[in-house]
Amino acid sequence: MDITCKAEKSKIYIYFIGELDEYSSSGVKFTVDSIIDKTATGQSVFFDFSQTTFMDSTGIGVLLGRYKKLKKLGIKGYVYNPSFQVDKILQISGIYDVMPKYKRG
Repeated sequence: MDITCKAEKSKIYIYFIGELDEYSSSGVKFTVDSIIDKTATGQSVFFDFSQTTFMDSTGIGVLLGRYKKLKKLGIKGYVYNPSFQVDKILQISGIYDVMPKYKRG
């Protein structure tokens, strides 16, 4: 799993590239927490899953943990542009009842 980020005006995009699973989860937590701690101050954070090929329940837990962290900081967090596979897993898990999916327009 590779993670990159891009800051754009008052938005931060965090890109997840590869598989988000039990194997990659601890590194993902550390990296995303570091990005949030260094860059997210009153901004919106978009978790971009367009290049994520697989996510398991551990990945969902990682996402929920980062969302809760953002919420405590008063920052909005969104699932953004999920791949078909990831979107299906997130729908089944019910995460969209807790964390919003960003819709353009």
